[in-house]
Amino acid sequence: MCGIVGIAGTRDVAPVILEALKRLEYRGYDSAGIATLDEGQIARRRSPGKLNKLGAVLEVKPLHGFTGIGHTRWATHGKPNEINAHPHATPRVAIVHNGIIENFRELKTELAARGHVFESETDSEVAAHLVTDLLSQGLDAEAAAKAAVARLTGAYSIAMIFAGQDGLLIGARKGAPLAVGYAEHEAYLGSDAFALAPFTNRVAYLEDGDVVVIRGPEVRIFDAEGRPANREIKITSASAALVDKAGHSHFMAKEIHEQPEVVGHTLAHYLDPAGPTVRHLGKGLREALAGASRLTISACGTAYYAGMVGKYWFEKLGRLPVESDVASELRYRNPVYPKNGAALFVSQSGETADTLAALRDAKAQGQTTIAVVNVAESSIAREADIVLPTFAGPEIGVASTKAFTCQLAALASFAIAAGLARGVLSEEDERKLCTSLLEAPRHIAEMLKQEAHARALGEEIAKARDVLYMGRGASFPLAMEGALKLKEISYIHAEGYAAGEMKHGPIALIDEAVPIIVIAPHDVHFEKTISNMQEVMARGGKVLLISDSDGIAKAGDVWASLEVPKTNAFITPILYAIPVQLLAYYAALAKGTDVDQPRNLAKSVTVE
Repeated sequence: MCGIVGIAGTRDVAPVILEALKRLEYRGYDSAGIATLDEGQIARRRSPGKLNKLGAVLEVKPLHGFTGIGHTRWATHGKPNEINAHPHATPRVAIVHNGIIENFRELKTELAARGHVFESETDSEVAAHLVTDLLSQGLDAEAAAKAAVARLTGAYSIAMIFAGQDGLLIGARKGAPLAVGYAEHEAYLGSDAFALAPFTNRVAYLEDGDVVVIRGPEVRIFDAEGRPANREIKITSASAALVDKAGHSHFMAKEIHEQPEVVGHTLAHYLDPAGPTVRHLGKGLREALAGASRLTISACGTAYYAGMVGKYWFEKLGRLPVESDVASELRYRNPVYPKNGAALFVSQSGETADTLAALRDAKAQGQTTIAVVNVAESSIAREADIVLPTFAGPEIGVASTKAFTCQLAALASFAIAAGLARGVLSEEDERKLCTSLLEAPRHIAEMLKQEAHARALGEEIAKARDVLYMGRGASFPLAMEGALKLKEISYIHAEGYAAGEMKHGPIALIDEAVPIIVIAPHDVHFEKTISNMQEVMARGGKVLLISDSDGIAKAGDVWASLEVPKTNAFITPILYAIPVQLLAYYAALAKGTDVDQPRNLAKSVTVE
């Protein structure tokens, strides 16, 4: 959500910032802008819509100057128009801001009483006027910036430039991530290492409360108490190359097709094929699992559904009591954590605000915190006690696909480790389960051969106004994930239900115009799921069955089916994720929506 790039440089920075902002498009945004110091004066260009519109503005009215800031905005306060787009500026300062300033109304009232006039509907503009007000009281730029951010409450990352202060760039972070990039003659600010990768691989991450003052290549960081702070400079692995679609129409399509490879990479990290056995997963993990009285799993969106699948695995394979909740609920319901408890948090970006806050709360209450993340340098990865990385690579499409299956691969490996650590699984069990997991990439590749059929079915689903998904066991979270995918990118109303719950209310929605997608691997739940499916069909439901050849043969006459390769029931959640992704993608394609950047959504949700 939102993106920041700042440069204290040695060349005209506007074109460079524009290119850097393109690397942040995956976050989702609805307006963009750049401000520079042109002969000491603040100049800016802004535009609603995508970066190509901002680029067109810059072609007509170029920006000059060696110091600048840029921003892609995802609207929170105010409509996505030019007036509300960042940077926000007064004649003395320009700012870009990610996050939410919770006390902006009281600050705005105070500043308006002192004569400040606001032009936008945003909370962010308040920061520019607050800094300006402090400058007018005689403070220098550094002191004014520090005093201003000290008065802000909420979650934010901010970058500022000042009139008459060429080479000066000041940033601050509380909650929302902000990184500093180091080079020989320049320094940079960015939302993450990916934004800074074209400039440098030497990156430090600000901690909560930090303020960074950049003067040319010189970088000084101060902590929340105003003391000089040393933040470790890391060599980041973020690629400087812009991720492309590799011949696909959309990033989502590319990322669906990358799953055999990236799931294989993730499994290679956790499994030793020679055994096959589970490798050592991280210092202290087995001990934490062996003695854990309960595992709490929390995440948001697709990552939460991955965690729900994990719940089934941990309870079955490790006999480990599990509680799961969405992070935005967990942290606010004052949860009762047990002694010797562990808490697992799942996030693609590692910056999800609610998940990070829930992790901090669990850690403060004595839980061993474990993170499944796709970004090794992220806040969640840095703050968790134990990190289980995934190896999906950059995921650009807002609707998560390859990150989800990689999360499942990591959680499945983790669940086997839990079973071993707790004495539930034998070495023979370990070998069988690991063998099944190692077959997952091949089965995913087989499933992708059904793409043409999935496309035809997706085009039929696109005609519907409402779609229901249902499944039992670990297929229940997949039903909810399938529904989420469909509504995210096609804007069709969809819901996922536990199959046994259909007759407790949702069956009232069934008629011949409502497709029902039944996820039914031929496993211990199959007969019960098919009974629920028959109840739906008896009421005119239009059933699309996703199962293997045996399941499809036993199920009888349905409207349509998608055949999934036969495999061990343990890995079916990984495999059955593929058809629900394909159906959603092709339904959205048929409806002509913006598949990679659907309306109102952002890739990384860094505000509550």
